[in-house]
Amino acid sequence: MNDIDAWVWWLVGAAALGIPLVVTAMPELGMLAAGALAAAVAAGLGGGVVVQVLVFAVVSTALIAVVRPIATRHRVDRPQLATGIDALKGKQAVVLERVDGSGGRIKLAGEVWSARSLHAQLAYEIGQEVDVVEIEGATAIVM
Repeated sequence: MNDIDAWVWWLVGAAALGIPLVVTAMPELGMLAAGALAAAVAAGLGGGVVVQVLVFAVVSTALIAVVRPIATRHRVDRPQLATGIDALKGKQAVVLERVDGSGGRIKLAGEVWSARSLHAQLAYEIGQEVDVVEIEGATAIVM
């Protein structure tokens, strides 16, 4: 096997690692593919098989050791964005029609919603501010 063949094989190996990366979204495969690319460069520069394997191992290990913890930290620390009805929980609303255990109306996020008191014995009068605890269907549960 001559030097040209070696770098081609490393590129084939990089592609073989890159395809499952796209399909499975496992970043480690991308780091191994980058190591294979580095080994292809080493082969293209005339490095022997031992040098190529060492370059592959060192680059792949370094990327996994450095990039993976950073990626994990970003995945865990990412703020969760509440959307839809989850974004309405905890918001304040104004009572438009008396709200008690059987129903009523509130203005929530600029829209009129049907509402029900969390505790059936409590009632909220027109103009009072209430907190949205839960959304059940199209009804806001307030307190």
